[in-house]
Amino acid sequence: MTIFTSPAAVLSPQQAITVGPGYQLPFARDIRQQVAIPVIGVGLITDPQQAEAALENGDADLIALARAVLYDPHWPWHAAASLGAQVRVPSQYLRSEPHGLKGTLLPNR
Repeated sequence: MTIFTSPAAVLSPQQAITVGPGYQLPFARDIRQQVAIPVIGVGLITDPQQAEAALENGDADLIALARAVLYDPHWPWHAAASLGAQVRVPSQYLRSEPHGLKGTLLPNR
């Protein structure tokens, strides 16, 4: 599968890119309108509702997470709980489900 990610590298302090939550999503949306392959949205996406909105609004086909997952390796599980979703996992993982998230993890079929 071919996919495209839309990072706008900030390599020089002379670049005038305002950094904030979802700051690279407009780039992803522009690219998505020009290509016929899935586009990954990136750029300070740290909130589950923000990620969901980017997908629903057509900003991106997929969301990539970096620092948010470094800070919280269980971010996807917490996001699922926050959005009222469930995650299918190998049965071994069911024992690691946090008490506050009971019912979020389901066994794979």
